[in-house]
Amino acid sequence: MTQPIYAIGDIHGQLAELHRVLDLIEADGGKDAHIVFMGDYTDRGPDSKGVLDLLIKGRDEGRNWTFLMGNHDRMFSWFMEDYPRHDAHLPVELYWLHQRLGGDTTMASYGVSVEPSLRKTAVHEAALKAVPQAHVDFLRDLKLTYETEDLFFVHAGIDPDVALADQKEHDLLWIRKEFHSIDTAHPKIIVHGHTPVDQATHYGNRINLDSGAGYGKPLTAAVFEGAACSVLTDQGRVPLLP
Repeated sequence: MTQPIYAIGDIHGQLAELHRVLDLIEADGGKDAHIVFMGDYTDRGPDSKGVLDLLIKGRDEGRNWTFLMGNHDRMFSWFMEDYPRHDAHLPVELYWLHQRLGGDTTMASYGVSVEPSLRKTAVHEAALKAVPQAHVDFLRDLKLTYETEDLFFVHAGIDPDVALADQKEHDLLWIRKEFHSIDTAHPKIIVHGHTPVDQATHYGNRINLDSGAGYGKPLTAAVFEGAACSVLTDQGRVPLLP
């Protein structure tokens, strides 16, 4: 009998919510539960630093945790390079530190000010001193996908016209419209986040676990047994059906 797999949607710096859903998972599956984290650990919420501290601590304690990369994690990672990179698919004016993307709140959690009067170079210099190398290494080591016989876990989704093994990194981290518009079956059920919805939703060929924690809504934890999915609540499992 296969062991259940748990998954947590986009966290976005919401440390208290992360503790809450980890408690739900431990109550359901114990301390050795396999958890797939769907990416976007930072930005917008109040404690991105605390979230990364917790995830790294769990990894170092030997927890059975799998960490996927989100687009926000890559933006943070690129900002922490010696010469910061900007995602070429974003408008020039929409850089990671912009409040729409939330890098400013991530920097604030490390004690780095992002005042409009400051040059980006000054913020970058302060960030290089304030962000622990362990956090930078964690972001750079994140996986793009995780899969089982029935499920394909990824942050944003897939290009429906490309084989799972041949997906491009940008699509795995950013895709929306082309992926969301398809209602026919994929090779596996795609489990993803990236696009906030009011609650975790099963679309038949994909399952979206991003329930809007980046905008102050409750974080979602789900459990999978084969292709069957349930959402964890204080009252136990609630089946998530197409």
